[in-house]
Amino acid sequence: MTRLYFPGPISEHGECRVMAGQAHHVIHVLRLAAGDPVTLFDGRGLEYAAVIDRIEKAVLILRVGQPREQSCESPLHIVLAQGISSGERMDFTVQKSVELGVSVIQPLTTQRSVVRLKEERAERRVAHWQSVSAAACEQCGRNTVPRVLPVKSFMNWLAEPVIEAESRFLLSPAAPPQRLRDRARPQGQITLLIGPEGGWNSEEVLAATVAGFELFGLGPRVLRTETAAVAALAAIQAMWGDL
Repeated sequence: MTRLYFPGPISEHGECRVMAGQAHHVIHVLRLAAGDPVTLFDGRGLEYAAVIDRIEKAVLILRVGQPREQSCESPLHIVLAQGISSGERMDFTVQKSVELGVSVIQPLTTQRSVVRLKEERAERRVAHWQSVSAAACEQCGRNTVPRVLPVKSFMNWLAEPVIEAESRFLLSPAAPPQRLRDRARPQGQITLLIGPEGGWNSEEVLAATVAGFELFGLGPRVLRTETAAVAALAAIQAMWGDL
């Protein structure tokens, strides 16, 4: 079943007009036609059965049916604080973390970040990553689209208040040997901090530990930044979540 993210109001038993890139993908890539069923979701937890009513030029007009609650959300609330990586690496990280059930993504600039984003470009990148998040939800069946927050510097973000019952983990190859299986399941939010391509410097690691982050590793091998996020999220979900 083709799933489409529709962020605007969805009227039960009404019509929805899908335009631009989404309509092109449905019409010319998936080659769907009038009468074919699709599923709409609003990004906030609801999905709707719908049928393609007609196609007018480049606009897809859907006839909407009943809403239904269908959740495949993780029982864990995970915030991924990710040092920004370059190009497709960051897209990959956003996509796969959404598939693995992350709740929020916080892009960070760090001392060793390869990518340096000025304000206007940063806003464009966040909008792009948000669209990657929505597309990942279309693919994996999630009806709640994880937010990609505005880019922040690592030190400014670290100075923000800690929420109650938050468990904080910084992934580092220099972490002392330990296994997730030896830890009790966290009861509140899990914040997972992953560095950029160049990793963390000693000042950042010290600041993170002072702010309550616990260092942990994923075995004896050094992982690339995009691999580290996926491996850590998969391990967390396997131990404490729904994998």
